[in-house]
Amino acid sequence: MDTTIGDLGEFGAIARVTPGFPQTDDVILGIGDDAAVVRAPDRRVVATTDLLVEGRHFRRDWSSARDIGHKAAAQNIADVVAMGARPTALLIGLAAPPDLPASWLDDFALGVRAECARVGGTVVGGDTTRSADGAITLSVTALGDLGGRDPIVRSGARVGDRVAVAGRLGWSAAGLALLTHGIDEGPCVGAHRRPEPLYAAGMSAGATGATAMADVSDGLVADLGHIAAASGVGVELDASLLGEPAELREAREWLATRDITGDLREWQLAGGEDHSFAATFPPDGDPPPPWRVIGVVTEGEGVRVDGRNVARGGWDHFGPASERSD
Repeated sequence: MDTTIGDLGEFGAIARVTPGFPQTDDVILGIGDDAAVVRAPDRRVVATTDLLVEGRHFRRDWSSARDIGHKAAAQNIADVVAMGARPTALLIGLAAPPDLPASWLDDFALGVRAECARVGGTVVGGDTTRSADGAITLSVTALGDLGGRDPIVRSGARVGDRVAVAGRLGWSAAGLALLTHGIDEGPCVGAHRRPEPLYAAGMSAGATGATAMADVSDGLVADLGHIAAASGVGVELDASLLGEPAELREAREWLATRDITGDLREWQLAGGEDHSFAATFPPDGDPPPPWRVIGVVTEGEGVRVDGRNVARGGWDHFGPASERSD
């Protein structure tokens, strides 16, 4: 019989995964005391936190433990990067049933460690407890350092700025649609399980002139809507500049074999969890690759696509669509 985390106990489970997380230059004191001590060279700390609930953010029959580790780390690291900061450390809380195999915990930690390695970060602590309902719940807090730079906030967009994105749009939403209809193949399914944010583009956005930025976690229109509202401006998008990637066309074709219509533009405009970055840049010159311009900041309010007003859309955990599972 496989060893479970119930067999290991709380402290045994922690001891099992702790050695895998490196002591980076940002960490003065890591796992093992009541709290960690992390360097803050800038004397300001960027901090963010997210919850991942089984049946809401992931399903164990759809995603491996390693996939879930990557995803849990990525969505928090991306939030730090969206502020123009360098991620330094994660703290992870885990509520799990005692019969969860210890091997699941091992693989989850591998995914987290690999995602942290992409930005030079590490895990410095957290907590574990028994879940009340048998489901896994994860709480991840990420810390970051601005390195003497001003944070890139949502309220910085100005009329005339160019709107640009770095990374995939709609892949995770397409992957979710495929999985929901029993199709377990294709690059979009992989993108839903394990997003691949372009961290370097986000961390360098300030140096290339970004005036506002957001992680596209709830959907492009929704997250640009946050920028528009915070900045007191409107956003005009040109849908043709979003393109029609072969991977999204393939997902649409797979769904068509089941007589299901896949809306490519809807995936790109309203689908979340790709954790790409959307930013605004001054009008004098295009931002460097991998940024691509998709619109412009205008007077007014809200987000328009091809001259038409669109609802903010995107994901809302307390909206009517939230009854479904991701």
